[in-house]
Amino acid sequence: MESVFGEPPPEGLASSGDNIHVNEEPRLSSQKIGESSFELTHTGNSGEAQMVDVSPKESSKRAAIANCKVILGKRVFDLVMANQMAKGDVLTVAKIAGITAAKQTSNLIPLCHNISLTHVQVDLRLNHEDFSVTIEGEAASTGKTGVEMEAMTAVSVAGLTVYDMCKAASKDIVITDIRLKHKSGGKSGNWSWGQ
Repeated sequence: MESVFGEPPPEGLASSGDNIHVNEEPRLSSQKIGESSFELTHTGNSGEAQMVDVSPKESSKRAAIANCKVILGKRVFDLVMANQMAKGDVLTVAKIAGITAAKQTSNLIPLCHNISLTHVQVDLRLNHEDFSVTIEGEAASTGKTGVEMEAMTAVSVAGLTVYDMCKAASKDIVITDIRLKHKSGGKSGNWSWGQ
């Protein structure tokens, strides 16, 4: 197997069944694993990190929705629902934190492009069944690169903010299931979780 981070490994370490190849171009070629394929675009031909040049791409309307869950436990859930946390209104502060985070994604994720967002929305919903908060974040832009990272950053930081606002009452809070739910636009078109 050729290493994606430099020279091939010494003789004897690679098996003949490995199929990762480095192109002359500053990115890896598509490869098939089962029936799916993927392409690593953030590494050069010698494995160095690089920001992808999106200038040849067509501008299009792009949107992404991400979500996560914060499991609070009954006691903390009741405090949040009654707006009795010492730090204040947990859901409102987390919503603002998520929106702010989406706008700062390129400062947090090193190889993300700095894009102009046209819309960011973060919604938090209390779930009585499992004493949790479901967070959904949506980001939109018209441009040459997608907004998946902005949506996922929004829900991640909103979840961390819920934790921060509630940690004095419990250290057992769990942030879970951070994932992209849906994306649209760009060359790859529409995609939804589980389809």
